[in-house]
Amino acid sequence: MFPTLAASAANFPNMGIGFVLIIWAFAGLILAGVGLLAFGGLAAFFTRGVPTGRRKAIITAGLFPFGCLAWAGIVFLFQAIINEGVLHRDCGLGDGWHCPLPNGYQILMIDVTDQGMVYNPKTQPNGGGVMSREDSVFGVRTLQVDGPIMLGGVDSQAFHHRGAGGSQIDSYFVLDSRNGKTKTFPNSSALAGVASQLGIGLKLEPIYTVYSRYRFTWFDPAAGLLLVLPPITLLGLMIRWIVRLRRRRGLPTYVASGT
Repeated sequence: MFPTLAASAANFPNMGIGFVLIIWAFAGLILAGVGLLAFGGLAAFFTRGVPTGRRKAIITAGLFPFGCLAWAGIVFLFQAIINEGVLHRDCGLGDGWHCPLPNGYQILMIDVTDQGMVYNPKTQPNGGGVMSREDSVFGVRTLQVDGPIMLGGVDSQAFHHRGAGGSQIDSYFVLDSRNGKTKTFPNSSALAGVASQLGIGLKLEPIYTVYSRYRFTWFDPAAGLLLVLPPITLLGLMIRWIVRLRRRRGLPTYVASGT
């Protein structure tokens, strides 16, 4: 089972992203179309009777949602490049989730978030796959990271139990990131005994909980601000523009145009 799962991990950053992007793009176009009618209609309503500049305001307001959609695409591409290429984290879309751990290892989950793998990227092939090695553990459902030591619970039939939750655990492990050595144990009592000898208080958590702890960095809220601040600023300027146009209602054309 593990070699099969390892082979399926090849090129995991690209898995499913294209399909998800198509869905989001289609939904975005629909919302932008609705926004065109809403913003354009509101601009037309509030600029009734304005002698000059009304047409330009209506067109600008109608195109504003499409500009927001294009900006969202640019920001997504930017953050994807930084997260994947620089920070070595997933871009937030698709069916693969991965992030580095403080000890240099990586968490990877594919298709589901209730089980995944822990591995050393430095000892894996450059092609993007994750191969079964002594310093990699597959089918991890629960995990604890304590400095260089990682402890966890494994479901040896995780491929067949996908999406079934984290209760299917049939063995446990201790992985030392300093030497890449893994020791397995048949039950949680044996694992607790070893953890006590190592001076570690055993507190296993679902692998997704551990992933969430290390996946997000300062860059993610910064990218969020980059996504929303320019459109909000432009929206404020557009509203101000329309308000100023509205004040021209009833003025003679030569006065409104400044002549």
